[in-house]
Amino acid sequence: MIETTVVGSYPVPDWLVALPSEQALLDAMAVVLKIQENAGIDVVTDGELSRFDVNHPDTNGMIEYFVRPLANVRTTITRADAETFGRDAGMAFRSRPSAIVEGALGEGALDLPGDYGRARALTRARLKFTLTGPHMLTKTLLDEHYRSRQDLCGALADLLAEQVALIDADVIQVDEANLPGHPEEADWALECINRILNAVQTTPAVHLCFGNYGGQSIQTGSWEKLIGYLGSLHCDHVLLELAHRGNWELPRLKEIDASVRLGLGVIDVKSNVVETPDEIAAKIEEAARVLGEERIAFINPDCGFWMLKRSVADRKIHALVAGRDLFAGK
Repeated sequence: MIETTVVGSYPVPDWLVALPSEQALLDAMAVVLKIQENAGIDVVTDGELSRFDVNHPDTNGMIEYFVRPLANVRTTITRADAETFGRDAGMAFRSRPSAIVEGALGEGALDLPGDYGRARALTRARLKFTLTGPHMLTKTLLDEHYRSRQDLCGALADLLAEQVALIDADVIQVDEANLPGHPEEADWALECINRILNAVQTTPAVHLCFGNYGGQSIQTGSWEKLIGYLGSLHCDHVLLELAHRGNWELPRLKEIDASVRLGLGVIDVKSNVVETPDEIAAKIEEAARVLGEERIAFINPDCGFWMLKRSVADRKIHALVAGRDLFAGK
């Protein structure tokens, strides 16, 4: 049966922001996991709460959390650094780089297995662990060492792969939010992400979208230009943004290599309107008719929930499960 999952993030509880502590973080993660369990989500996440950085609310810490602990990066950004980074039109949504690479990268204080272990101890449900992909991280860094985006991306991929190999989450999902707007970079991005996916000991997955900053898309493009990339990923399934864009691209998605299953975005996270179970069931029916039900591994939101109010996110989570169950005839 088609299963339900979330992409990763959840709205940060106000009380965690107001009075942060290690215990408060664990409490918040437990709440987020329980909300998903109670709703009937098949594969849950910890809401990515430990990544949240009040100084980078628009990215939910999905960049800085991974690069700033690394060895041989500088996190103090100068005016000259910002000016140099600003010449890259492809990253216009950021005013400053996430960090400066000044030497060969090392893992430094990054501890993804430790992060996973903290969440694993809080639930017995099937658990997904998420991480930002090497292409996205590469694009946000200012590189003064490798002088080649492909080489920098490869170095990041190797570091992340070493840590991913130590994680036994039921699903390990790599997120790439910049590539859909830059399909011309797919060749070198593919080689790098596959290094990480090859290290996954359980079920590897990839999530791609067209950005979600301030509740808005920040890139244009289409899945059509990434059909080859999607079909060449060494993963079990890819989760794609579709609800906000509409299902007009379904016929092209059918061309993705059959070895890669799909996670269909049926919840629009850029809207406060809560989808009805009937609407979700209809989206699944349409996709199953075009793609074949066997190609659909999961239904999911387009992206993470962190931009929404908790009350909206929770209702969308419940609608997701209810829509799947309606489609399945429960």
